[in-house]
Amino acid sequence: MDTNILLENGTNELEVLEFTLGEKHYGINVAKIREILVYQEVTPLPNSDPSVEGIFMPRDTMITVIDLAKCLGFERYDEKGLFIITNFNKLNIAFHVDQVLGIHRVSWTEIIKPDQTINIGEEGVSTGIIKFDEKLIIILDFEKIVSDINPETGLRLSQIDELGERERSDAKICVAEDSPLLSKLITDCLKKSGYVNLSVCADGQEAWDLLRTYKDKPGHVFDYCDCIITDIEMPRMDGHRLTKLVKEDDDLKVIPLVIFSSLVNDEMKRKGEALGANAQLSKPEIGQLVDAIDKLIEEARAQHA
Repeated sequence: MDTNILLENGTNELEVLEFTLGEKHYGINVAKIREILVYQEVTPLPNSDPSVEGIFMPRDTMITVIDLAKCLGFERYDEKGLFIITNFNKLNIAFHVDQVLGIHRVSWTEIIKPDQTINIGEEGVSTGIIKFDEKLIIILDFEKIVSDINPETGLRLSQIDELGERERSDAKICVAEDSPLLSKLITDCLKKSGYVNLSVCADGQEAWDLLRTYKDKPGHVFDYCDCIITDIEMPRMDGHRLTKLVKEDDDLKVIPLVIFSSLVNDEMKRKGEALGANAQLSKPEIGQLVDAIDKLIEEARAQHA
C-alpha cells in the first residue's frame, strides 16, 4: 500500500490509516508510516518485554516487532496479519495488526479529544477519536506505547542533568502539547533548565487563541512571549497550522517558534522550514531543545532591543 500521500503545508489536515485488532478499529497518522508488509517470521529476543514479538530484517534494516493486541490487553484475532512499519523519534518499529482497511483524510478539528472514560490522565494510550461512517476510530498514542516498553526511547531526561545548574530566566514561553505525559515532562525539563514562566496549552488552537490576545495588549509581543514550542500532532489545530498562522501574522511572526515532535524527519523538516519554523527537533532531543531556545531567545532579544 502506498502511504506516500502528500498534504499541503499548514492545512490542518492529516491522513489516518485505519486498521483493526479483532473487531476494534484504530488509526495511525500516515506521516508515521514507512510501509506495510505481510506477516513475516520474527526472531524472538530473550528477556524482552512481553509485548515485543522479536526482530526481523527486511532489506538489511533491523526492526523490532510489537504485538499491538498484547499491548492493549487482549488476544490476537489473526495470528498472521500485517506489520505496519513506522518511523518516529528516529526509531523503526513494526506494529503487528490484524487488517488494514484504508486511509482517510480528515481535519484535526474533526478529531475528538478522549475524555476520562478512555484516558486516565497520563496513563491513556489514545490521542484522539474519529467518527467515520457511524463507527469510532481510536487514534493510538504510539510514542507512549513504545516508551512504556522502553523508557529510553522517550525524552532523554539525562540531557537536562548534563546542562548543570542554570540561572532562572525571565523568558516567557508558550508550549503547545496535547499529551498530558509529554506536556508534564517538557515543562518539568524547561523549569529545571531555568525557564519557569510557561504558558502550557493543550493544542494548537488554545495556543493560537492565547497568542492573539498579546496583539491587543500594550507594549510589544515580546513583553508576553519570547518563544513558542509546538508539537505537530494535536486535535483541533496541529503544529504546522499554528506555525503557518504565527508566521503569516505581522505582529506575531517575530516570536521564535520551535517544532518539537516525534515526526520530525527530513521530509517534515522541509515542511516546517517552508512554514517559517525557526528550529525543529525530534522528541528525544530535550537537551538540544533547551540549547535551541537559549540561542533563539538571545538572538530575538538582540535584534529587537
